[in-house]
Amino acid sequence: MSKRETYETRTEELITPILDRMNFELVDVEYVKEGGTWYLRAYIDKEGGITVNDCEAVAREMNEILDKEDFVEDSYVFEVSSPGLGRPLKKEKDYVRSMGKEVEIRTYRAINREKEFYGILSAYDENTVTIKTEDETEMTFEKSDIALIRLAFDF
Repeated sequence: MSKRETYETRTEELITPILDRMNFELVDVEYVKEGGTWYLRAYIDKEGGITVNDCEAVAREMNEILDKEDFVEDSYVFEVSSPGLGRPLKKEKDYVRSMGKEVEIRTYRAINREKEFYGILSAYDENTVTIKTEDETEMTFEKSDIALIRLAFDF
């Protein structure tokens, strides 16, 4: 397991009880370097959405635990954030939450001369994702062919 994976996994283990108690859901944890600074980020959500105050409350509790556990070797900034509209679907719970909703799929290679597809997420498993397009056609994609899948949104 890489250092990044170790930090992300340990953070998930530590933050999950806090989130359960506050009725929030952990969407993702990432440990990334941006502009020379390491960031440990937890993305949280709940029915109806997350507020800045929610993020602040979780960050306050989690910072105390991170300071006590002290398992990250590097100097880093800890952040708690909402997942955002354009966040990719990564984990099974992302797919569960998105069933019956419109998604955007971008593929690595063209399929019928197209690389971008929109439809209602109708099924998924370990290896495939199925959408129903506007004309009621079902399309199944191998996950290995998908560069990006996320909820579609209109502005």
